[in-house]
Amino acid sequence: MRHNLDLLIATGNRGKQEEYRRLLAGLPLRLRFPQEVAAGLTVAETGRTYAENAALKARAWAAATGLLTLADDSGLEVAALGGAPGLYSARYGPGPEATDAERRRYLLSRLEGRPRPWRARFVCVIAVAAPAGALHFAEGVCRGEIIPAERGEHGFGYDPIFWLPDLRRTMAELPPEEKNRRSHRGKAAAAIRQVLAALAAGAG
Repeated sequence: MRHNLDLLIATGNRGKQEEYRRLLAGLPLRLRFPQEVAAGLTVAETGRTYAENAALKARAWAAATGLLTLADDSGLEVAALGGAPGLYSARYGPGPEATDAERRRYLLSRLEGRPRPWRARFVCVIAVAAPAGALHFAEGVCRGEIIPAERGEHGFGYDPIFWLPDLRRTMAELPPEEKNRRSHRGKAAAAIRQVLAALAAGAG
């Protein structure tokens, strides 16, 4: 396949990087990652929405590298917690250096004593920024429930406690191909593929 265009995936999360390799497969793009181009850039996520945070990251990396850049912001929203952790999902927990497992335990501790089901949804907003300033967005949502015991070996973050009632499995129990069809990030990526295909065609 001819690669018409470089696309920087602006995340240092290796789990997300591997998901995007799968989600964007088949497009005439060469995927690049921060560890290859400009390791060390830190972008403060000061936005008030997922879209604002995604745009901040995409624009900053596009400006720093001169590359078309994809960034996302995502979160878990639990109804019983008033939508928390939401924007702060990646920083939710007992301390700033908390692991994914510690964040999951902290979330479950906040839900103790509250009636089930603990309805929740994952939300992802993708922003694609061109160095010249053009910006494109796509959003994906996946609805489910939080369960009190972890299940599954796949995925990362809150996946082991995010239950999909219709499948009777957690997100972490799904093989990657099925997760990518169902997940919030998979749905957002499916929507942004059309934009990326058009940009790659224009660069060819």
